[in-house]
Amino acid sequence: MSMPEPGTILIVDDTPANLAFLSDALDQVGYKVLVAANGYNAIDQLQYITPDLILLDILMPGLDGFETCRRLKTSHATRDIPVVFMTALDGTEDIVRGFDLGAVDYVTKPVDPQEVLARIATRLHCSRAIRQFQDAVEVSGDAFVALDDQVRVTLITPPAQSLLREYFGTDIVEGMSLPDSIQNLLAVHGPAGEPFPRTPHPHSAADRTGKHLIIRAATCTRSARAMLVLEENPAHAPSPAAVTALLGLTQREAEVILWVIKGKTNRDIGMILGVSPRTVNKHLEHVYIKLGVETRTAAANKVMAIMH
Repeated sequence: MSMPEPGTILIVDDTPANLAFLSDALDQVGYKVLVAANGYNAIDQLQYITPDLILLDILMPGLDGFETCRRLKTSHATRDIPVVFMTALDGTEDIVRGFDLGAVDYVTKPVDPQEVLARIATRLHCSRAIRQFQDAVEVSGDAFVALDDQVRVTLITPPAQSLLREYFGTDIVEGMSLPDSIQNLLAVHGPAGEPFPRTPHPHSAADRTGKHLIIRAATCTRSARAMLVLEENPAHAPSPAAVTALLGLTQREAEVILWVIKGKTNRDIGMILGVSPRTVNKHLEHVYIKLGVETRTAAANKVMAIMH
């Protein structure tokens, strides 16, 4: 077996033999291993160190695995740590309960060390990829939320979390259903209702600071999953209607050039508006003709000069 990337694993189990067995197996392939004999001890340790993954037994006296996981996922400091349940329970209801609480995977007892190692490697790879992606979008400032067909959040970037907290007063994390306040704003329906819409025009939520949160809903072409793209604008920012009236552009052409002004690529704009990048380019070509320019930079500069 190839050596894994360096990583720290916390094993939580009330049976000393299980702790020793799993600790040896993980240590042999290069992981740093921490152990806890119960949920309380695990939570105490997590005040001082953040492991890359937690192997968590379900059936423990006192604080069982379900409650331990619930507490971890409701704490800002620990909610992003992947949790893999270890269980002798084979009922679907218990497995589903574990996933509902935020676990990413489970293994059944008696534990097969090869299976545990394979699942840990996979989950660590996914976790690191997501973390790198989130770091990238945090640096870039992109704010978006991905949803599944149950209107549950499957991915939310830190900028999107910050904006939704400011405008709607709630913390939204992966695994949560989209709050009713946002669903109502977007006229979102669950799987029994209408499908998530491709929204051609923005939905605005005015804030007391004099700004607007623009939320656009689109459907990803490859996955058919819904995505919300968020953009905060000053209340006095030019609207597509104003650009249309002053420059003779269509509504969609005005939307495209305003997103160009904000530095978005054709691919970004296509995702925001629910059209292909090629269609965005066609709209831009029409904008160039109407404004008498030849490049997107020249078009953006001309619009900004006229609107301001």
